[in-house]
Amino acid sequence: MKLEVAPEIETTRKHEEETELEPLYRVIIHNDDVTPMDFVVHILTSIFSLSQPVAVEVMFTAHYKGAAYVQTLPKSEAERRINKAHFAAGLEGYPLHFSMEPE
Repeated sequence: MKLEVAPEIETTRKHEEETELEPLYRVIIHNDDVTPMDFVVHILTSIFSLSQPVAVEVMFTAHYKGAAYVQTLPKSEAERRINKAHFAAGLEGYPLHFSMEPE
């Protein structure tokens, strides 16, 4: 019986770069008297990935209270989604407005 010797496998450990986590920001939607409710729900579901029932609840909260919490995201992602929402609203001529605040 012949023994086969497995080749030595050289392993190297790469030092994982420590990355600083981005700060979290709360996204807030503000009510206006122009943007249609169905468009607001569309933006909340398509850009912020809220479910339909949650988007409707957020929309009505903003409508009746003036503003509503949407979600918490890392700063760059919150900025990206807010800009995308503002762009989409602007294309339709709506003054829909979102803001963000530190968590």
